[in-house]
Amino acid sequence: MTRAGPATGVVAGGVLAGLAAQAGPALLALERLRPLAPAQLAGRGDPVHAALTFDDGPVAASTPAVLAALDRLGWRATFFMLGEEVRRAPGLAAEVAAAGHEVAVHGDDHASLLRRGPLATLDGLCRARDVVASATGDQPAWFRPAYGVLTGAALAAAARLGLRPVLWTAWGRDWRAEATPASIIADLAAGRLAGGTLLLHDYAASGSWRATVAALPRLAELLDRRHLAAGPLGEHGLPAGRRNARRPPGGRPPR
Repeated sequence: MTRAGPATGVVAGGVLAGLAAQAGPALLALERLRPLAPAQLAGRGDPVHAALTFDDGPVAASTPAVLAALDRLGWRATFFMLGEEVRRAPGLAAEVAAAGHEVAVHGDDHASLLRRGPLATLDGLCRARDVVASATGDQPAWFRPAYGVLTGAALAAAARLGLRPVLWTAWGRDWRAEATPASIIADLAAGRLAGGTLLLHDYAASGSWRATVAALPRLAELLDRRHLAAGPLGEHGLPAGRRNARRPPGGRPPR
């Protein structure tokens, strides 16, 4: 029987350390472990404020209804956009920004970053950032990965691109086909609202975005009872990677 020498152990240890560095942050996607995330990453900010965020758009079938509901409430939010959706509907992405909402990066497509290495991760985030900035005229400051699955490569890429990763403290689980306005509010209330970051979706293939739209007035009542103001991440007391500022026409975001 051949024994592994010291060099073999060093190599094995290095491989394990590399795997941990890449996949370890993904554990924060687990609901039980997410509260262990640092406050800035989790989205814990101003204790009298709730950051309102939407993922997965913009999509012509649903995003305008979300925008209309927010307008009726006088609310602004942060929209984590997918690069592929922005390329399909750049005008709609521009409408989101023109309505006073923050734009942010959700990735170039809705795939888990655990499947991608450092170069592919950086390329995807860079393409998503650039297309969001080009369509809206706003430089995104925030990044949230698909499924909330962060990796070491994603954290490094976000830092290089000036994007600040942020997850959430409460979610409505509104992507589910069985979601209702009541279930969305109950799921949000089960998380942290005061000083928290709320996750909803302006698109869901199941069509449950209609329940999300119907839940927003109920959410307003809930936040009002708890004396909480709703707004985008930029007003939540979290430092951004870069200010979500309007760029001059034709200007290219920094690489």
